[in-house]
Amino acid sequence: MRPLRLSLFGVMLAAAGLPLYIHLPRFASVHLGLELATLGGLLMLLRIIDLVQDPLLGWIADRFSTAHGWLALIASVGLAIGFPLVFSVAQGLGGLVFGLVVLFTAYSLGMVLIYARSTVLAGGADTVALTRMASYREAGLLFGVILAALAPDLLSQISAETDGYAVFGWVMVVICLLCALLCRPIWKEHPAKTDPLTWGALTKAKATGIVLLYLVNSLPVALTATLFLFFVEDHLHLPGQAGGFLVLFFLAAAVSVPVWRRVSDYLGIRKTLLIAMSLAIVSFAGAAGLSAGHGLAFAVICIASGAASGADLLLLPVMFSRALARQGLNAGLAFGIWSGAGKLALALAAFVALPLLDWAGFQPGRINDATGQRALVFAYAILPLFLKLLAIGLVLSLPKSETSS
Repeated sequence: MRPLRLSLFGVMLAAAGLPLYIHLPRFASVHLGLELATLGGLLMLLRIIDLVQDPLLGWIADRFSTAHGWLALIASVGLAIGFPLVFSVAQGLGGLVFGLVVLFTAYSLGMVLIYARSTVLAGGADTVALTRMASYREAGLLFGVILAALAPDLLSQISAETDGYAVFGWVMVVICLLCALLCRPIWKEHPAKTDPLTWGALTKAKATGIVLLYLVNSLPVALTATLFLFFVEDHLHLPGQAGGFLVLFFLAAAVSVPVWRRVSDYLGIRKTLLIAMSLAIVSFAGAAGLSAGHGLAFAVICIASGAASGADLLLLPVMFSRALARQGLNAGLAFGIWSGAGKLALALAAFVALPLLDWAGFQPGRINDATGQRALVFAYAILPLFLKLLAIGLVLSLPKSETSS
């Protein structure tokens, strides 16, 4: 039952996290009237705060390792408070900022805890056990993402004014509190005593290169996540279909996780990652060639890119967890740094992509000229393609011992 409860906690986190990274840019620009440049600067500032606080939250998780149950409750309640503040109550910039600070902090704490707890429940550095626990965790996270992708469109029939998010904000209150109650048993086992984490120890464990790989590999995903709704609604001109495409993407990722697990057992982590990253590059190239109305082709691309992301979600944290466990290092602070690297990617994506679109004259929800459309395609598909090539180079540069089965 413990892996299933871990999955359930992941459902809650992902259901709250997806709107932050996929729907928030369009929601804030269209429904709250924020300009893209202002929104990009705001998200950059908030994610820098998030980046700084993630290691702190990880340190707290290590320092109070016997109180993970209470910390998980704090994270759940924070999500239950923050989500409706952002999507149901916020009336202006001030309310939005306050709600986002609460939401980002609670989400970050929850993510640090779920990754650290995966290592505890796996019971050590055994790759098979770590991969098994990671597959349960990622399955829950992906199911939560699918839930969050579908719910706003379904609930829009009740609250069409805000595309269903006003209602979904209150639904999340129930989901968060219920998951907090059902998941309490997984926090009762105390982590084994480990050594304090230092940068030197992280380097000795050969984990810093994995963090760099995670950062670079997260940049393409961060760009596409930030611009996904813009690409679907304003480039492909397929209004109301974004939820379906998101479901295809994350469903493909969820289905691919056990497949990649078996492939990595046979080929090793390095070759598996190279195969998946090559598939992602093909997907980005295909997206760059799409134009208005190409819904079927985009659906195929969503499936392919989702399947490619399944390998990243499964294998990169396993590599990192194994490196930590081999050296007996604290997982909380380490995954705070790990989470911070992902947040830095999201911050850079918002800071670069949204002002770029604003400079090119792109306006969401309106007919844009060729310059604005080209800027959107470049930021959504072409730039991520080159970043993925850089990630492949980093995989090849890692010691083979770190990317073996």
